[in-house]
Amino acid sequence: MQPRNMPMSGVVDLAAVKAAGEARQKAEEARAQRAGAGEQGGATSARLVIDVDEAGFERDVLQRSAEVPVVIDFWAEWCEPCKQLSPILERLAQEYAGRFVLAKVDVDSNQLLFQQFGVQGIPAVFAVIAGQALPLFQGAAPEQQIRQVLDQLIQAAEERFGIVGAPVDPSAASEEEARPEPPRDPVLAAAEDALASGDVSGAVQAYRNALQDDPGHAAAKAGLARAELIGRVHELDAAQVRKDAADRPGDVDAQLRVADLDLAGGHVEDAFGRLVDTVRRTAGEERDAARVRLLELFEVVGPEDPRVIAARGALARVLF
Repeated sequence: MQPRNMPMSGVVDLAAVKAAGEARQKAEEARAQRAGAGEQGGATSARLVIDVDEAGFERDVLQRSAEVPVVIDFWAEWCEPCKQLSPILERLAQEYAGRFVLAKVDVDSNQLLFQQFGVQGIPAVFAVIAGQALPLFQGAAPEQQIRQVLDQLIQAAEERFGIVGAPVDPSAASEEEARPEPPRDPVLAAAEDALASGDVSGAVQAYRNALQDDPGHAAAKAGLARAELIGRVHELDAAQVRKDAADRPGDVDAQLRVADLDLAGGHVEDAFGRLVDTVRRTAGEERDAARVRLLELFEVVGPEDPRVIAARGALARVLF
């Protein structure tokens, strides 16, 4: 498989799992506390390269990404290009000395993460910065190209979120792990457990149950939209879906499917633009189907995301 660059502008908002703003605030407070205490420490190998699964993804990737970029290596034991790429990434993680953390995800054991990120082939490398995921590249890229991508990633972390990938402090990490987990929202616990276990239909039903009790529960709305998206793209043949959409531009269902794939793969603006255009070109039930799907995807990304705000304006213009 040839390496394929993925645009760093294609950011997928994972704030529905962990609000990036809250994570950044916690990170800043933690750094201030350590600085005030005069704590110093170098990174250790155990903290720079970690194996991540679905159950620990929020803790090991999303929360950690508030302080340092987390690079995710999607791999499998049977994948020969993965065996070329993974050692390079692991060595660079040591060389960069805490400027990023490498999280290794075995796709055979973590199909839900594989689907959530819209991975279409492995090896595939993504990054998460302050709770937001972005694709980096796909395939066994040469080391020089990987270095360039990592340098861009670190610069993007500094410029976009004000995060500097400082060396990981193992003593602080130990303190963080020793703290008790915050109480879970009982309304969402069943849905989150179902989603973590790969039971997407169970998660959808649990989120719907939560919304029956509290129709205004924002986190349940976002969770339901995310779970429904995962369910829709779960068994789609990406190549066929894109061919159908290209061959039949007037087929609304085909446009809805490819918009789902675009969003799941991080192409947020493409998904929104396609659906806005579909609303513009249709009428009646077809127009309403495209409009409703667009509103559902807004929930996945988050109402305060600037891309959602821009797309809402575009939708209003074609509707009115």
